[in-house]
This record gives sequence, C-alpha cells and structure tokens, in this order.
Amino acid sequence: MSDIRQLLSPTDLTVTVDNDVAVITMSRPAKLNALTRGMRRNLAELLRHYGDGRHVRGVVITGRGRAFSSGLDLREAAASELDLLAEMDLFNGITRAALTADVPVVAAINGMAVGGAGEMTLSFDARIATSQAAFSWPENSVGLTVSNAASLFLPRLVGASAALRLIMNSARLNASQALEAGLLDDITEPDDLVPAAIELIHQWTQPGASTAAHLWLMRPPLRAVEEAMAREAAAVQDVQASGLARAGIASVLAGPGK
Repeated sequence: MSDIRQLLSPTDLTVTVDNDVAVITMSRPAKLNALTRGMRRNLAELLRHYGDGRHVRGVVITGRGRAFSSGLDLREAAASELDLLAEMDLFNGITRAALTADVPVVAAINGMAVGGAGEMTLSFDARIATSQAAFSWPENSVGLTVSNAASLFLPRLVGASAALRLIMNSARLNASQALEAGLLDDITEPDDLVPAAIELIHQWTQPGASTAAHLWLMRPPLRAVEEAMAREAAAVQDVQASGLARAGIASVLAGPGK
C-alpha cells in the first residue's frame, strides 16, 4: 500500500474523515475535476485503503466546485499516443476497488458527472445528488465507448431498454430525471449532500450489522463484472483502431470553450 500522503499529492484528491467516514473529494475545479491518470490510479488506491474495514465505516466520493467530474481528461489522453485500453483500465481499477470494499461506498454527486465519472458511480452502493447534478454519457456521439462495467450496471439499475436508449442517444439526465430513472437514491440540498451520504453509511453500519456480508451478497458477482469489462475492452480497441475515437476526441477538444 502506498503512503496515503503520496496519493494526495499535489492536491487533486483530498481526504477528510468525518464521523468515521472517509470523504474523498476530487479537487480540480478549474478543469471540472477531469480525471487524470494519476487521479484515477490514486482514487482506486484510496478506495482500497479505506475500504478494507479497518479505518472507517464507509467512503463518500464527491467533487469540488460546480462539477462532480467531467470524466476522462481528454487533453492528457490526446497529448501522447492514444491508448484507450490503458485509460479504461485505470477507470476499471476504481470500480474493482469499490466492489471489493468491506464498507459502503457512496457517491455524493454535486454537479455534472460525465462519461466514465458517471459510470464509475454506477458500481457504488448508493448515489445521492443535489438538484444541480446531472449525468451525461456522450460516448456514442463522439466515437468512444462506455467503461467501468457500465454495460452491466446501467441495465441493472434502469432496465435493459432504458439503458440502451440512454447510451445510444448520448443522453443527458438532470437530477430529477436520474432519480425517476433509478440512477439516484435521493436528492438533497447542497449543504446537506455530504452529511446525507454520511448518515446513510451510519444507517447501514450500525453496531451489530452484517454490512460487509450483505454488500458481498447484493453487489453483482465479480466474474460478471470482469466479463463486462472484457467486452468493453474489446469495443474500445475497435473504435480506436477504426479512428473513430481519435476523431471524436479531437472534435470535443476543438469545441467551444475548450
């Protein structure tokens, strides 16, 4: 296990422990908390550290500023030889760490959750948001593909037909629509967001509760998750080989405000 201080350097990820709950904050607001390779690698490490059941009762992941996260840092991905399989595997590491945690993992979604950032929350045990939150899955329209076993988790949460439409339409859902669809467990005021996530963890981890056992029972089997990730890996290799992905990333980076 890496030194926790190293995982928080420079400041892109911060951790506080509040009422025996680790609150991990993606803290790159000027870039809408776009997830660099280092951030994704360290977020998975932090989940493994705090998820082992020895340190805290649960983990909350949230964002600083007006976005939860804009997903993959496309500028970093495009700045060198494109390797979307490696980029995806770093996202998948977050999902694996969340699914093997002995404590609940809850997303406190404070704003827009785009692409892989929204997909990683699907593997968490609960998602609470503010009214400013939203999900956006633009991958299909820009020649990319989903990650984090979203091809398994999204149909599990909203149903196969609805999941297909969300991805094929490159849908954007506001908080109310996400709650109605089954993607969110609750909507709360901004000041109450993290406290509500902490309170949920406390409800699930009261003294004498068999929380770890039920998390293992209720989460999907890891074999099914790995099978979904393998299919997604094959798909991302196809769109990269065809040139669709690079063209799509270029179009996004050339867009307004980029």
